[in-house]
Amino acid sequence: MPMNSAAPSTPRAAPDAGAVDATAPPATAPRPDLAHLTSLHARAVRDSVTLVRRVTPDDLPRPTPCSAWTLAGLLAHMTAQHHGFAAAARGDGRDPAHWAVHPLGADPVARYAAAADEVMAAFAAVGTPDQPFTLPEFTTARTFPAHRAIGFHLIDYLVHSWDVARTLGLDYAPGPALVEAALPIAYAVPDDDSRRTPGSAFRPALAAAAHAAPLEQILTALGRSPDWPTPLP
Repeated sequence: MPMNSAAPSTPRAAPDAGAVDATAPPATAPRPDLAHLTSLHARAVRDSVTLVRRVTPDDLPRPTPCSAWTLAGLLAHMTAQHHGFAAAARGDGRDPAHWAVHPLGADPVARYAAAADEVMAAFAAVGTPDQPFTLPEFTTARTFPAHRAIGFHLIDYLVHSWDVARTLGLDYAPGPALVEAALPIAYAVPDDDSRRTPGSAFRPALAAAAHAAPLEQILTALGRSPDWPTPLP
């Protein structure tokens, strides 16, 4: 799930962010509130749908903060990730066909919205926070508990909503509850040499401005510059 930023990599100061293993919460961690997490996740995905509905065919060739992709490529990636995570929630995440990126055809907005509905419905049907998800883009050697996998997808789509908004020159202001939930997830992503490898999920973290708002802290923690310039039409 590459999310590479075109911004330069300047280390940011975050307490122990690189030392946290996002896949292995402490044994003393409280049991997650799955219903609350799923509700916040759905809010992030619905935000992305609202923004994607603003996309026109003329916008698709635009560059995005994900430096490897135009907007068309980013939407194809986002759609594929919805299908893959939905399959993982149904117990079929190991099949690589569910994660394959395909051209979005004549109506990419409609296909994206349908995929978003699919993943929200699949997550809503998850029975327990510990239900195993197979996520082959992370590893095939182990599974991930549902609450961890849903957190991965939540942070992806909060940031991808910002990507789409910035590409289109639109504002994006996720609600405070969503940002509050996403910030520790962002800081839990290890900031190590793996971020510099080709295809890394994130670029090295950037330095957040003094008194940066929580959304800006999330973006810089994941290697995005809040000052990324919207491309000219």
